Amino acid sequence: MQKSIRLVSGLYLKLSLLTVAVGLVLRVVLLFNEQTTSLAFSFGEWCEVFLLGAVNDFCAATAGFIFLWLFMLSVSRTKYKKPWGYILLTLLVAAFCYVAFFNTIFDEYGSVAPRIALYVLGYWAGSFALRLFLPGFRSHWTTVWFALFIVVYVGAIIFNGISEYFFWSEFGVRYNFIAVDYLVYTNEVVGNIMESYPVIPMTLGIVVVTLLVTWYFFRSELVQTECLKGWRWKAVIGPAYVAALFAAIGLLNFNTRFQDSDNVYVNELQANGLYKFYDAFVKNTLDYEQFYLTRPEAEAEAFVHGVYQSTGDNLHAVRAEGEEIRRNIVLITMESMSASYMERFGNTERITPALDSLYKLGLAFDRVYATGNRTVRGLEAVTLSLPPCPGQSIIKRPNNAGMHSTGALLRDKGYNVTYFYGGNSYFDNMETFFSGNGYDIVDQKSYKPEEITFANIWGVCDEDAYRKVIRTLNEETRSGKPFFAHVMTVSNHRPFTYPAGRIRIPNDSKSRAGGVLYSDYSLGRFFAEAARQPWFENTIFLVTADHCASSAGRTEIPLQKYHIPALILAPGLIEPGVVDGIVSQIDLMPTLLSLLNMSYDSHFYGRSIFDPAYVNRAFIATYQDLGYLEGDTFTILSPVRRFEQYRVVPTEENPHHLEAMERKDAVQVDRAIGYYQTSCKWNKR
Repeated sequence: MQKSIRLVSGLYLKLSLLTVAVGLVLRVVLLFNEQTTSLAFSFGEWCEVFLLGAVNDFCAATAGFIFLWLFMLSVSRTKYKKPWGYILLTLLVAAFCYVAFFNTIFDEYGSVAPRIALYVLGYWAGSFALRLFLPGFRSHWTTVWFALFIVVYVGAIIFNGISEYFFWSEFGVRYNFIAVDYLVYTNEVVGNIMESYPVIPMTLGIVVVTLLVTWYFFRSELVQTECLKGWRWKAVIGPAYVAALFAAIGLLNFNTRFQDSDNVYVNELQANGLYKFYDAFVKNTLDYEQFYLTRPEAEAEAFVHGVYQSTGDNLHAVRAEGEEIRRNIVLITMESMSASYMERFGNTERITPALDSLYKLGLAFDRVYATGNRTVRGLEAVTLSLPPCPGQSIIKRPNNAGMHSTGALLRDKGYNVTYFYGGNSYFDNMETFFSGNGYDIVDQKSYKPEEITFANIWGVCDEDAYRKVIRTLNEETRSGKPFFAHVMTVSNHRPFTYPAGRIRIPNDSKSRAGGVLYSDYSLGRFFAEAARQPWFENTIFLVTADHCASSAGRTEIPLQKYHIPALILAPGLIEPGVVDGIVSQIDLMPTLLSLLNMSYDSHFYGRSIFDPAYVNRAFIATYQDLGYLEGDTFTILSPVRRFEQYRVVPTEENPHHLEAMERKDAVQVDRAIGYYQTSCKWNKR
């Protein structure tokens, strides 16, 4: 028994120390990553990053040890004896048949999950049958699998360190809701990785390092599987490990929810990435009233009803003077098009010449802020005109059909309504959402082979997508009905590949600048081609972005990384002009509808900037932090019923610079709560 205890405890300590060592190296590397824009940490913050970080890594290793622990518990002679062996085999075969022939949770998850579950259960049942009826295989099987488990653990620790580096390089944070969200779409994610990074050399390197580390540190444990049989060591170590497991989970949970640094980088660097991933997964949906500051329900509803002169769940009448203008509408949401890429906003690379030119021809918005940092948030904002709710976007939630959307509103007014997407619209639940809210869908499945000149894992290139839009709209005009076309582009996305010879940046550079320039080039080509169509003169265009390319910074919600372009262009209807006040992404479509003198009954929180009661404000959020900007006051509501407030103090380098407010503005806090509390409640419908 003593030998067994030494084996298990030694294995646990070695894996934990390896996790801590990799975490230490990773933190040092991340400190010098280009996304980490500041190293102005206090002594206490340095201690948080490295000392508390080591504690978090040790706790995560303790929690992760459970899978190897369960395997070691399963090493037993008893399970092969009658009747237990036959009972276990029957259960495994039944589970395999259930997954193979019935609809299960794996089918609901989708992608390759059902196939993986089927293979795992099939192998498990088959191998157990082999060991049950051929006893000579048992000892060898246990030794091989024990070695494989250790190799997988070591490989996972090393792989995770490298993976976290690349995730930080992209987003400037540890794993978060984006990582959880993307895990569902394995085809796109794996394809994106394959096209963006030297996967084969990296994989070979990880495998070699894993084998060397495993052999050097764990070779003595690999040949001691016989020690794992028996039950006495399990009875002794079991309670101790269970206690350590609960303590580790509790400490991780405490450290994640009660970080006290005002610097987001400190909080992110000291955290353990895998636990952050788990935490984000758990927070997939967040109940506002459970986690955030609230006001009495009647008080919050009275505030919103007073703002919009509404009743019920913000039902209010939008009435325009004069006759309704029946123009076609084209809404273009450009992938990851930060305002900072434009020459208009100080960029000197000249990578948005088309967008900069269009800004001079239409109604240009200088201070529009995206509601979030994911495509679904941008689509939600321009489609539903609602503040973002914590957790998943409404687009990804169940029962989201039949909502009050811009598409449904325009379809009721006699418009043909179409959503255009260059990729597969099953991604991010777009197909279910848009088809359930009044839109026809044209996505990659609708393209004929000859219509695709270039595509990557995200879909067809923007040029192909725009050509498809023009062909489809030319067909729709034959119906005699006006059209509303919502176009979502894809090319400005890693791996940033596009057709050769189009722009000055080589197509194999795989750079963000190339993605931006090609996306802008395609936009210019679209307008040049659209101008030759008979419907162009009778069309109003809204061009904006879904979100910015990055959302990391010293504060929870750095304003400059939510600043997006937006312009409305309508030949013969709108004179060139500039809107320099704060505008939310949710206000763009109501503003466009007001330019067409449209009257309608609305549940929108967005409103036209030409409404006499319009207030310059914006709703800006992550998956859990809810921001409200009004004037120069930025209020952030966070879980555990916390809030922070910042003052916008423009500097020469950053016109969106934020400074923490020592004296809080209670009125602004109440306004932020009123908007978010009611929106989150009413839109559960």
